[in-house]
Amino acid sequence: MRDVTVRGGARVWLRKSVLGLALATMAPLGVSLLGTTAAHAAFSPDGMDFYVDSATMGPIKSRVFRAADGNTNRVVYALDGERARDDDNGWEINTDVAHALTAANINVVMPVGGQSSWYADWKSPSTFLGVPAGTAAVQSGSGVTQALSGGPGKSYTYKWETFLSQELPNALRDRLGFSSTRNGIFGLSMSGGSALMLAAFHPSQFAYAGSLSGALDLSLPGMRDAIRVAMVDAGGYNVDALAGPKDLTWQHLDPFQFAPKLKANGTRMFISAGSGLPASTDAITTSTIQAMGIEAVALVGTKAFQSRWSALGGGNVVYDFPAVGVHNWRNWESELGRMLPDLSANIG
Repeated sequence: MRDVTVRGGARVWLRKSVLGLALATMAPLGVSLLGTTAAHAAFSPDGMDFYVDSATMGPIKSRVFRAADGNTNRVVYALDGERARDDDNGWEINTDVAHALTAANINVVMPVGGQSSWYADWKSPSTFLGVPAGTAAVQSGSGVTQALSGGPGKSYTYKWETFLSQELPNALRDRLGFSSTRNGIFGLSMSGGSALMLAAFHPSQFAYAGSLSGALDLSLPGMRDAIRVAMVDAGGYNVDALAGPKDLTWQHLDPFQFAPKLKANGTRMFISAGSGLPASTDAITTSTIQAMGIEAVALVGTKAFQSRWSALGGGNVVYDFPAVGVHNWRNWESELGRMLPDLSANIG
């Protein structure tokens, strides 16, 4: 994957490559913007269930892991991916990063839920053609079969940005004594850009943001179409209920657009994306081929953001572009290990 700029001929190349890669790899195979490797960590007894009542979304669970030294001022939020489940956070299900972080004396907060939410405040519940949520009783299976079901983000409006920036940190402060300033936040795939968004618009809370294989340029031609396909497949959600293509909310979610805010805030960032080439440990399966294509799309957007950041004269960022790495948990766990020293040095 060659480097890209944000103007001229490169933009034409992006128009062809992003839409082609996104739709060619996603649509036929059934999109998974979360990853496809088997779980190897699963539920950890070291974590605690921490419930907070959201004014809009009802009781929301987070998994909290305490820092080894007992401090309460070093806190990081770990956001899940497109296929976030309602029982546990994908970072706990698929990796052992919680223990790596707590051993570095960092408290870990893993919000649970938010499938296809982009961790944003939506404009309305997800519906299709005005059909009320819950019309169909199917709650499992492919995303298409769930499009008319009820449940999170359908029976009510997702308000994840409000929850993560107000309700959850306030509860963590009041009940556990956790600091609500100079926190870190990171995400993968869908939530890579969400982590940057939360840092951009809530700088007093988040001093550090990490994006691993994130979608960092939503204005690239074809990206909204790719996201639409992904959200239908991951739970049957309608991107138009999140934000229209010309809504300010769509720009609010686009790191390419709000990059100047990150620069003005002085946010410390870690930005990574793999090459799309599989590691020797990645068996060549349909899932791996899919993960290769999606990671290539993530790399294009990440490189575009890097060029935008450079044009702004931005610094205070660590980039990592490993020679191998596809869109899966094995890659993200490795990247978290590379991010950890920088994260540890810049929060609290």
